[in-house]
Amino acid sequence: MATFKVMTWNVENLFSLGNNFSPKTEAEYTQKLNSLASVILTLDPDVLAVQEVGNPEAFAELLALLEGRYPHTCLSAFPDPRGIRVGFLSKIAIEEQEDLINFPERGFSKVISQDTEGNSTEVNRMGRGALRILVKPQENTSINIINAHFKSKLLTFSSTNDSPRFAPKDENERSRVAGLALIKRTAEAVSLRVKANKLLENNANQGLIILGDLNDVPSAATTQILQGPGGSEIGTRGFNLLDKGDDTRLFNLAPLIDEKRRYSRIYQNNKELIDHIFVSQELLSGKPRKLPKVDSYIDNIDTLPSVSDDPNLRRGKPGSDHAPVIAIFDL
Repeated sequence: MATFKVMTWNVENLFSLGNNFSPKTEAEYTQKLNSLASVILTLDPDVLAVQEVGNPEAFAELLALLEGRYPHTCLSAFPDPRGIRVGFLSKIAIEEQEDLINFPERGFSKVISQDTEGNSTEVNRMGRGALRILVKPQENTSINIINAHFKSKLLTFSSTNDSPRFAPKDENERSRVAGLALIKRTAEAVSLRVKANKLLENNANQGLIILGDLNDVPSAATTQILQGPGGSEIGTRGFNLLDKGDDTRLFNLAPLIDEKRRYSRIYQNNKELIDHIFVSQELLSGKPRKLPKVDSYIDNIDTLPSVSDDPNLRRGKPGSDHAPVIAIFDL
């Protein structure tokens, strides 16, 4: 039986030298690339969705270390103001690719955001573009995969110089910026859910996977928006009872990760699962449903660090502050 392995990984500020967020020395940069490549080669996914890719040159240099395993790649054309974006590396030919950036008409047309100088402004697009690809792991199996990186909970405050500020002036500023970030993350979740609805509508042949750094835990409202109709989540009594909601439902694979390993980042010593893989029922066929193997590889990058509100403290460090999350499907 053929298997299909997908992996999502936030590779943490993958910039080549000369950027405000890149390693400061050639040795640090080389160590960063080698540490990422080692994990990818060890876990060996068929399709890898990455987040926090900085400049394309760094992406190309990482790709060069992967022994030619990933001949098919693409990057989002819509990075955020820092320059980070999502991308794919695939062993399988990419049949289609599509940038997803604007808020859809049936979602939020506009939301309030804050510019780098602290002014409120209306935005009508995601902060970082999502990216859809279509792959065919086998001749009669087509799968849409959407890679997303939602608005972060790590807050950036307005600054009068080129260096971002990560500490608020007061609690009024902190609460306002945190609220605006939540609104933005909600609008991004709605955008992907609307796109999922379109892909799933009247579809009996193509599976759908939405994965990436969604910047919140499984129970968060923004994560739940992606799920669709409730009541048949993995681990519930209704999971193996087919119902009319299954055609539009997305199943979060988080419950399939061993509870002791069910986290992908450590924030101020608190373990959080913020990197997710959602799948449509086409990936869970059978009666009872056939479950994939799912894991968060918290031990594949030495020790997963605990991060703070200041990402500069991680500058130049090897590996990533996120663990890769993998799902292996029997096709």
